[in-house]
Amino acid sequence: MIIDKSIELLLRGTEEVIKVEELEEKLRYSQKVGEPLRVKLGIDPTAPDVHLGFAVVLRKLRQFQNLGHRAILIVGDFTACIGDPSGRSKTRKMLNFEEVEANARSYLEQFSKILLPEKTEIVFNSQWLGKMNLFGFIELSSKYTIARMLERDDFSQRFNQNKPIGIHEFIYPLLQGYDSIYIQADVELGGRDQKFNMLVGRELQKEYGQSPQVVMMMPILEGLDGVEKMSKSLGNYIGISEPPQQMFGKIMSIPDTLIIRYLTLATELSLTEIKEIENSIKEGTLSPRDAKLRLAKEVVSLYYTKEQAEAAEREFKRVFSKKELPQEIPLLELHTSDLQNGKIWIVELVYLTGVVESKREARRIISQGGVSLDGKKINDIKIDLEVKEGQVLRVGKFHFFKLKLVE
Repeated sequence: MIIDKSIELLLRGTEEVIKVEELEEKLRYSQKVGEPLRVKLGIDPTAPDVHLGFAVVLRKLRQFQNLGHRAILIVGDFTACIGDPSGRSKTRKMLNFEEVEANARSYLEQFSKILLPEKTEIVFNSQWLGKMNLFGFIELSSKYTIARMLERDDFSQRFNQNKPIGIHEFIYPLLQGYDSIYIQADVELGGRDQKFNMLVGRELQKEYGQSPQVVMMMPILEGLDGVEKMSKSLGNYIGISEPPQQMFGKIMSIPDTLIIRYLTLATELSLTEIKEIENSIKEGTLSPRDAKLRLAKEVVSLYYTKEQAEAAEREFKRVFSKKELPQEIPLLELHTSDLQNGKIWIVELVYLTGVVESKREARRIISQGGVSLDGKKINDIKIDLEVKEGQVLRVGKFHFFKLKLVE
């Protein structure tokens, strides 16, 4: 009975498991001998923010921890310098170690919002991959064929289109698979876009005489646009370290079609309660807006306190329903020496907020009508604005700044 309940919990929200019967067998053996399963999650720190899409797999890892198992978090500081080719139509840019280390530090600071530190083992795969000699690598390479590599969709498409595939891209799945061998993983978690890499690990474990890991794939969570995978590079993400009010507001902006999906993958509500919410929306007894208010409160409460979630709800209603300004608005300091006759180029002003990562992105958000000053929308990217102390700049739906002029 205990195993049945564990399986039910662990299968919630998963997209595919290879194989369920093996997972059940490993759980039974773990319970019998009193040894926790070693559950692997590999992370290539190519971006410093953890968002709700990535949190889907982290929360699954937390479920394993709650059941008494050990999370093995592999920070791919070595493999990130190669670049994961998954889903790529061209060769991915390689990162240097400094970029990887900076991103890894930011990741690790955020993991404590989800994982139990006392049941989490954090390792960097440069510890073993960086020490692998040429003989060891040749031996590893001999365990897998080029033909098997070309079964991978993105590789086969590029091969058929005569697009280049670097040898180092074939190396990536082998090294990720070797991670599983080195740490003796019982289970590996990942998104469905990692299926090929995780299956390589499963096959390599057999070659090295280990019990093959169970592969558990989580669905890809769509971002704020409701179409693309949640991603910082696409600007459609909700970061788990964003301020409560900002997180709340972003969740309220998701399409109605994603309400149930977010409730299932991003909250801890029971499936029974989620089904009741779904039925109420269909029957018209619960509006999508009220359902999203519930969703937003549940998500914010996971990463902050219940009181902060309630405060974020009150702030949202005040700003977006009553069209009032937020109670707390951060200052944006502008040096008068950088102004020309008290004016500043609108693109430069938006870029200085730090909301956008480039002036090109600033131009885009201005052109789309996403910028206003004291409530007046600005969509001319060529304009030089006359700025005054105390004016409120709004960038996008959720970012407000009060201008402060300093000498």
